[in-house]
Amino acid sequence: MKKINKTILKYSIGLPLGALLGYLYYYFIGCASGTCPITSSPLWSTLYGTVFMGALAGLINTKDKKEDKEKQK
Repeated sequence: MKKINKTILKYSIGLPLGALLGYLYYYFIGCASGTCPITSSPLWSTLYGTVFMGALAGLINTKDKKEDKEKQK
C-alpha cells in the first residue's frame, strides 16, 4: 500500500511541476516567430513539459530499502 501512495505522490508533484516549467519555458524563452512547433504555443509547451516530467517521475525508484534487504535474504 505504501508503494501506491509513493507512486501517486511522485506523479502528483511531477506532472504539475512539469506543466509549470513547460509554460515558463514558453513565456520566457519561447519562439517569437511562431515556426517552432513546441515553443510557439503555450498549450504545446505545457503539454510537452508535463509529459517530460511524467517520464522522469516514472524513473524515480519508490522501493523501500527495508523491502530490498528482506528480498535479498
